[in-house]
Amino acid sequence: MEYNGAAYHGWQRQTKPPVPTVQAELERAIAFVANHDISLICAGRTDAGVHATGQVAHFEVSVERENKAWVMGVNSQLPPQIRVLWAQELSSDFHARFSATARRYQYWIHNNPVKPGIFSHMLSHYAKPLDEQRMHQAAQALLGEQDCSAFRAIACESNTPMRNIHKVSVRRYGQRICIEIQANAFLLHMVRNIAGSLMEVGVGSQPVEWIQQLLMSKDRSLAAATARPDGLYLIAVSYPGEFNLPDIQPPLFSA
Repeated sequence: MEYNGAAYHGWQRQTKPPVPTVQAELERAIAFVANHDISLICAGRTDAGVHATGQVAHFEVSVERENKAWVMGVNSQLPPQIRVLWAQELSSDFHARFSATARRYQYWIHNNPVKPGIFSHMLSHYAKPLDEQRMHQAAQALLGEQDCSAFRAIACESNTPMRNIHKVSVRRYGQRICIEIQANAFLLHMVRNIAGSLMEVGVGSQPVEWIQQLLMSKDRSLAAATARPDGLYLIAVSYPGEFNLPDIQPPLFSA
């Protein structure tokens, strides 16, 4: 699935109080096609205001439908901000969350004195000039399996702060900067907390070595404020080849 999360209170269904969420909209649309209630389990629960171009979820169903119905039929029942890109029947040993081997996020920053207009709520904004090369250099300290407590939200419920970051890069495309990070999994607000700290390095408020120091401190209070959700996208989820899932990665922004 892909979705623009600006109008939604994140992925996860919420009933107290009831608020619009991506999961709730999708479950309602899929239930219409299935003609019975279903429950979705996704690869990664995105926060309020966060977007996705490569979210994956699974559900159990008791009726036969062509894959086309799960795509076109479901999309006909969805608001325009949410779309199913593909559907595929899989064996019961597939699990959208636990079968995933990696998740990849991009965080996009509009680095210009003027906030974006057309892409409002789709890009983060930073008015002062950022040095993307300093940000990229600092980000390399994140690689490998490490205790990421310094970038973990207080409300995070994960049993462990250990995460294995496979690759991370910071690149500039004209007035836009993209932070791309792939890991086996992420802690609550982890990418946004990393992005906020990298911007402090990029503007020159902190040295390149600061990210390494934060990791070693394991202290969230020493890192920068959490970056806004506007620029964050879940762009891909990786699974073992045995499941033979499509690899759809729609392009985002460029120069």
